[in-house]
Amino acid sequence: LTSVCPGLPNSHMTRQLYKAIPAFCALFFSMLLSAQAEVDVPVATDLQADGSLAADRRLPILLAFSAINCGYCDLLEEEFLQPMLLGGEYEDRIIIRKIVLDDGSRLTGFNGQRRDATSLSDHYRVFVTPTLLFVDSSGRELTGRMLGINTPELFGSYLDDCIYTALMKILGIDRAQWPSTCLAGTQH
Repeated sequence: LTSVCPGLPNSHMTRQLYKAIPAFCALFFSMLLSAQAEVDVPVATDLQADGSLAADRRLPILLAFSAINCGYCDLLEEEFLQPMLLGGEYEDRIIIRKIVLDDGSRLTGFNGQRRDATSLSDHYRVFVTPTLLFVDSSGRELTGRMLGINTPELFGSYLDDCIYTALMKILGIDRAQWPSTCLAGTQH
C-alpha cells in the first residue's frame, strides 16, 4: 500500500482501517435503503390546505387513489411515488397526496367541507385503484387520469408526461409544448 500511496504509514492500524471500509460501505447502503423504505406518501387530510399550498407554489396536485389490499397500489407507491418523494426532484413540480378508499378515512375537501374518502372518489368518478388524478388548487382536473398499471416499464414515462402537462397548464405555457400522452384519459 505504501508503494501505491507514498507517505502512508505501512502499519497494522492502516491495514485494519482499509479492511473496515467495505463494512462501513455496507452499513451506509443498508441505512440508505432503510431510509427509502421509511418514506411514506402523505395521506390527504386537508385538500383545502393542500390547494392553498399548491396555489402559493404554483404547482399541480397528484391525487393517488388507493386501497389497502391492492397490489398495484403497493407497486405504484413503492416503485414510483416513494422514490419521487425520496429523491426530492419533484418538490418543485408537483404536490403528492394519497387517498385510501377502504380505511374509513375522512378528509377536508377542496371546498373546506369534511367528507369521506369514498365520497371524494364518487365525486371524481374513481372506480379503479390505483387511479392518479392531476388537479389544480381548486381540485379541477388538469390532464387525463392514469388508471391502473398495465405497463410498469413505461409507467414512469407516462407519469412524468402527466406531471409535466399539469405543471405547464398551471404555469400557462403554450399547449403546443405539452406531451400528447396525457391530454385525454389514459390507462397505463
